[in-house]
Amino acid sequence: MSVSGFWDDSQKANKIIQELKGFKARLEPWEEARKQQEELAGLAEIIEPTDETSLLQIKNDLEALSLKIGQIEFKAFFSGEHDRASAILSINAGAGGTESCDWAAMLFRMYVRYAQNKGYKVDTLDYLAGEEAGVKNVTILIKGEYAFGYLKSERGVHRLVRISPFDSNKRRHTSFASVDVIPEIEEDADIQVDEKDLRIDVYRASGPGGQGVNTTDSAVRITHIPTGIVVQCQNERSQLKNKHSALKVLKARIYERKMLEQEEKLKSMYAEKQKIEWGSQIRSYVLHPYMMVKDHRTEFETGKAEQVIDGGLDELIEAYIRFTAGKK
Repeated sequence: MSVSGFWDDSQKANKIIQELKGFKARLEPWEEARKQQEELAGLAEIIEPTDETSLLQIKNDLEALSLKIGQIEFKAFFSGEHDRASAILSINAGAGGTESCDWAAMLFRMYVRYAQNKGYKVDTLDYLAGEEAGVKNVTILIKGEYAFGYLKSERGVHRLVRISPFDSNKRRHTSFASVDVIPEIEEDADIQVDEKDLRIDVYRASGPGGQGVNTTDSAVRITHIPTGIVVQCQNERSQLKNKHSALKVLKARIYERKMLEQEEKLKSMYAEKQKIEWGSQIRSYVLHPYMMVKDHRTEFETGKAEQVIDGGLDELIEAYIRFTAGKK
């Protein structure tokens, strides 16, 4: 940053500043913790063994310091190239009609609640409602630092077991929905998309009707012909804004495909990842005959099923992150 001409290229300069902020965010908490430890060690040497008040204060300060170091250690697990990025999360209902669409809507609400609890911003990029209830598929952008680092653990098939609210005989039903998570790629990332490789279709956005219905062809669907990747966006009333959002998702999916191809060749990072298909669920949510959520990858389970579905995913996500860090 001290080099002459640093600000000549403002885009490059801002990228370096963001990188510096990331380094500081990792190093400064550690430096603060180290200084606290030295101060407590110095106090412990001069305090009289009979000074119970001061000893209790040091004990409390040590416990707080231990908690802080644990949080610093956990953040150190986010070592992936895009772990600090925002996340693009998609939910697709599985086979099962209304039951699965309702389960997809429950997952949608769960992730929105989780994001809000983290202080993240949520934008809905695409939403296709179910025929009777719930949602067939939905794509959201969760904006915030480390959103992808946390939510990448959610990629896979999620299974729900419950007494169906749509079954007059009150029978138990099993529903499936798949979740996909990719990082939001920066605008200046080295992902080249040639206009001639794109087929862009516009159509009228679906909506609930009434005053909220869109009367113009503002929704955009983009097909990347070389890869067959299809993305769409209908959240904005402006066709231009929808096209910009759809291109952002397309670039992220192309980047993800390139990364997966490299990883498959090297048999490294995703070697243990199961195919996303029905029957290979990563997590089960049981609401009947008992309450339990179990992650089948880490074997972590909790009886707080309602709390989890209400956005309380922290324990499950932390268990997965520590589990994968231990396998590297």
